[in-house]
Amino acid sequence: MSLPRTVIRNGLVITAAEEVHADVLIEGERVVALAATGSSAAQAWTAETEYDATGRYVVPGGVDAHTHMEMPFGGTKAADTFETGTRAAAWGGTTTIIDFAIQSVGGTLRDGLDAWHAKAEGNCSIDYGLHMIMADVTEDSLKEMDVLVEEGVTSFKLFMAYPGVFYSDDGRILRAMQRAGGNGGLVMMHAENGIAIDVLVEQALAAGRTDPRYHGEVRRELLEAEATHRAIQLSRVAGGAPLYIVHVSAEQAVAEIAAARRLGLNVFGETCPQYLFLSTDNLAEPDFEGAKYVCSTPLRPREHQAALWRGLRTDDLSVVSTDHCPFCFNGQKELGRGDFSKIPNGMPGVENRMDLLHQAVLDGNISRRRWIELACATPARMFGLYPRKGTIAPGADADIVIFDPHERYTMSAATHHMNVDYSAYEGKQVTGRARTVLSRGAAVVHDGEYVGRPGHGTYLPRGTSQYLI
Repeated sequence: MSLPRTVIRNGLVITAAEEVHADVLIEGERVVALAATGSSAAQAWTAETEYDATGRYVVPGGVDAHTHMEMPFGGTKAADTFETGTRAAAWGGTTTIIDFAIQSVGGTLRDGLDAWHAKAEGNCSIDYGLHMIMADVTEDSLKEMDVLVEEGVTSFKLFMAYPGVFYSDDGRILRAMQRAGGNGGLVMMHAENGIAIDVLVEQALAAGRTDPRYHGEVRRELLEAEATHRAIQLSRVAGGAPLYIVHVSAEQAVAEIAAARRLGLNVFGETCPQYLFLSTDNLAEPDFEGAKYVCSTPLRPREHQAALWRGLRTDDLSVVSTDHCPFCFNGQKELGRGDFSKIPNGMPGVENRMDLLHQAVLDGNISRRRWIELACATPARMFGLYPRKGTIAPGADADIVIFDPHERYTMSAATHHMNVDYSAYEGKQVTGRARTVLSRGAAVVHDGEYVGRPGHGTYLPRGTSQYLI
């Protein structure tokens, strides 16, 4: 039986490697050929479905390697389910997410993984993988790491923050790094000195400093930089185990990563759009509005943004993910009125990332190919999904976005598709938007309509990192 064929004609195909005016032929779920637009080869193609991409970009679907759908936090849980969150991701041109399964203290990695499979299975509009949060490093969970890597869960997140919840001390972190160094896993690190931060939180609250802006003030840049430095040294002691620092927000932390990379170490940095486009000015918004912007690591003073953009250009920061973990302002963020430490930590963004980074291209901060590298190709390589994901090439999944680089629109909670009652970018005008989004050859979004379905998205077992030095 022949597979259904789709052709995308007349677009500018942009990957991390090149920009070329080409038509793309898809059979079933995979890309099978590219040919120069107008060439005899391209003109000979016939297909049941054709898309005209004249004046538009044809780019790989985005890979968001850091999301938290339905994540429990502080007595509530993230407002997006796997169904609503993956639908919103597709609207924004993202066709793969990697979410975080959570081990409970006293529980097994397997129990946590099974719980997240149950949440996601049959509910996703786009493909998804899972990282593993290790909240309890024991001899048993260290052995489980080997099994999970064999099964395609190849990355493990540890926390130097949140004592009493996710926190691991240096000894446990070292043991996990040593294990990952042996089994090929990648350790992802939330690098903040949580022990010191808790002292500063206690002191701030005792002094009556309870507003959201103090969330940023107690989570000091130096405590992010110190933890980043310490994580790097522990990875070196562990024999050079690869290390990926999540949601880097401060200039001093970027400097620690840059110094490690100059030594040739397998140390990688991720940042997020909120650190590139927002700042402590947002955390200081009056009438508790600043609570909308409470996340950890926190937003920083605006002057840190230049160092983050510079890091993205030099590859000291290699990936832009969202850390999408939305909590509604009404009823969820409000839990922290009168005590900033009780505000659920997290912000919405899975729908906004591709468009914000395209705006960064127009603003002169990154190139078009770097946009695709940061949002698609490198996260796929970093987490063992390339070249199935992250590029447009024969054999790759047909996760493709037809992107209009000229369409202007205003970001707003009134029009976004995330299941949250505010937009972190309310009123921001951007130019460029996904118009047609294909996931494994099937349209999920087309010309302003959602045409996908829950359950189309499949689970992705992953290889080990393909981005090591």
